[in-house]
Amino acid sequence: MIRMMAALVPLLLAAEAAAAQDHSQHATPVSPPEQAPVADPHAGHAMPSPTPTAGPHAGHDMGAASQAADPHAGHVMPAQAAPHAGHDMGGQSAGGPPDVPTSADDEGRPRQPPLPPAALAGPAHAADAIWGADRMTGAREGLRRENGDVRATAVIVDRLEVGFGDGEEGWTWDVAGWTGGDINRFWWKSEAEGDFDGEIEGEVHALYSRAISPFWDVQAGVRQDFREDGEDPTHLVLGLQGLAPYWWEVDAAAFLSSAGDLTARVEAEYDQRITQRLILQPRVEVGASASDVPELGLGSGLSHVEAGLRLRYEIAKEFAPYVGVEWSRELGGTADFTRALGGEPEHTRFVIGLKAWF
Repeated sequence: MIRMMAALVPLLLAAEAAAAQDHSQHATPVSPPEQAPVADPHAGHAMPSPTPTAGPHAGHDMGAASQAADPHAGHVMPAQAAPHAGHDMGGQSAGGPPDVPTSADDEGRPRQPPLPPAALAGPAHAADAIWGADRMTGAREGLRRENGDVRATAVIVDRLEVGFGDGEEGWTWDVAGWTGGDINRFWWKSEAEGDFDGEIEGEVHALYSRAISPFWDVQAGVRQDFREDGEDPTHLVLGLQGLAPYWWEVDAAAFLSSAGDLTARVEAEYDQRITQRLILQPRVEVGASASDVPELGLGSGLSHVEAGLRLRYEIAKEFAPYVGVEWSRELGGTADFTRALGGEPEHTRFVIGLKAWF
């Protein structure tokens, strides 16, 4: 019995020592209550003192820039944030253009250095050194005539018509032509009207014409009148002919007769295309006289006005018959002269005619 007790005593002492061992580190953690904050996974770790910013470099030694959130804090930056800061802008003011000379300051052309003396040492035309100046002079003259000094001729039949109205029948022609170049031309013009009994009254012009702009010519010359009875005065002519705005063809002239009588006339017409071949043409003519001219049946002021409307069909560009109507009236003292001779100052007539050129 004593032996058994002696064997059990060491076992009892070992069991008591094991029971007394601290198992606090193996204790199961108690679940937090519902309102308790979530435990920080870094709880218990030594953390650096918090800084005013929570940037990704928190806790690192950032030197003097530890208080700034700018990633470039601590870098030396230029005083101006503009992309060209520090560049020499030529003294220009903010927002203004650079104050440097450009080609615009040289009347639209860039500055060029003067030609070297050797550039002018040869002949005026390089081809002269190969073919000879005599042969090349003739060739250049031919090119000038063909390309810049072309001579041409035209004949224009503006009106060749027969009119019916007021119990009378009559005819009218208005024909002109020219020869010359683009700048200088010789013009001739002829207008006349008459009846089928042989009475005729008309005029012929011989004019020098010079272009003063792309659309206008100045004309000067002489005009000769002719009549079956009465005087046939000669006139000096100064006129202007061309294309006015809205495509009105204008022919205006002043006339000074050999007797000292001053008259003037303005004609204007316009082509309104209805189709490529069918064209409606309004036409207006106004005459005036500076004084009474009894021998010509003219009174001072506006002497007459004509207005017509013609519809033509271009069988070809150079050949176009037409029909139309025309109204005319003599005004002021001219109408008085007409009445005194037993005539009527106002007429309306229907016309059939032809317009052509070649």
